[in-house]
Amino acid sequence: MSSSTNTQRRRFLAGLAAGGAALALPGLRAATPSRVVVLTAYPDETVSRFERAFEQAYPQYRLQIVWRMPHDALPYLQQPGQSGVDVYWSASPRTFAALADAGAWRRLKVNRDGLPDHIGRAALADPEGRYLATEMAGFGFAVNDAALERRNLQRPADWPDLTDARYAGLVALPVPARVGFAPPMVEIVLQSQGWDAGWALWSEIAGNAAMVDRGSTFVTDEVADGRLPIGLSIDFFVASAIANGAPLGFVYPRHGGINPAHVAVTAGAPNPEGALAFAGFVLSEAGQRLLTHPDIRKLPVRPSVYDGLPPDYYNPFAAAARGAFDYDSEAARPRLGLSAALFQQMLVENHAQVVDLWRRIHAAETAGRNVAEARAILGRPVLSEAEAADPELRRLFHRRVEGDDSAVTSREAQWRRRAGANLAAARRLLDNAGV
Repeated sequence: MSSSTNTQRRRFLAGLAAGGAALALPGLRAATPSRVVVLTAYPDETVSRFERAFEQAYPQYRLQIVWRMPHDALPYLQQPGQSGVDVYWSASPRTFAALADAGAWRRLKVNRDGLPDHIGRAALADPEGRYLATEMAGFGFAVNDAALERRNLQRPADWPDLTDARYAGLVALPVPARVGFAPPMVEIVLQSQGWDAGWALWSEIAGNAAMVDRGSTFVTDEVADGRLPIGLSIDFFVASAIANGAPLGFVYPRHGGINPAHVAVTAGAPNPEGALAFAGFVLSEAGQRLLTHPDIRKLPVRPSVYDGLPPDYYNPFAAAARGAFDYDSEAARPRLGLSAALFQQMLVENHAQVVDLWRRIHAAETAGRNVAEARAILGRPVLSEAEAADPELRRLFHRRVEGDDSAVTSREAQWRRRAGANLAAARRLLDNAGV
């Protein structure tokens, strides 16, 4: 039985009990709590804790939870009357931004004392005040320490570490054009390293990696079984796997990025007062502390909540002070689909060749051979940063996220041919050098 069915059944039984009490005492007319409809993708173990705490703090309201994953939430909220939803609370920055442009949100008039607008260069608040971040997930590396130890390997600490030849065949890499959370990781590296050096780094990482596509096993499954002891992921997937007994750890790299969850009140909210009360509760000290419960273990957006937490609880605000979150998610968002499409044509479609050529380069360098020219060609991007800044080109590829299955365009075919030419040139250099 699904978590939503269990919740509905629990509420139905509670309603019967409440109705029975009312029938037994007809002379008492208690005020009926008003309904607040919350649309979310959070699992029941998270939602149920917030539901109990909110209804205890605000007995005049009762929550009705509607579950929709982000790709289903957008059309649901575009229905007439926004499907009767009062509050949208979920981790899908693109959905919040798209609906904001369509006028779907009202201004969120809640107490923002103690809530920063940014962490590093990453925004935690819509500049127009229509939605606010409630928690954040960090990108990084799932690790299986026991599997690494068996191979006499250390945890990677940052993205360049993933190019170490000793990690060859040991890195699980989600395909950015097919796996919804992955496109920001491409941009994190491009921002931290620069366009040309960033693509060279991605090429070398891909040479050490096994690609994880949509519909295959999760990155955390691959890492947990030890076959691929390192996996590029986002912390809440790893935290969930750990809670279910997976032998995993998580590394926040020195150059990181966040994926914020937000809360917004719909423009047509049937219960705007209750909606604002719920949004304010989630952002309050009490609501934010719920996020640190061992069964939830998320990263609150209220810095004061980290005071008194265990030493091993990651503090993103302390990391930001060290420069860990210089990634600008708002600047990256218009390019996410384009970067994912470029990654697909450069590194996924020809992945077997990429792996073979990087294996040869690493072997040659270990033997003291100079293969710098082949290395440079193999890491060369097929599009310049200036070309990638073209607004029209970005618009063409804005949907190349969340596993979009659009037909390959003539531009993508051109990028694949350029990538193939780079691979062929690098191969000729290596062949001529006898490596």
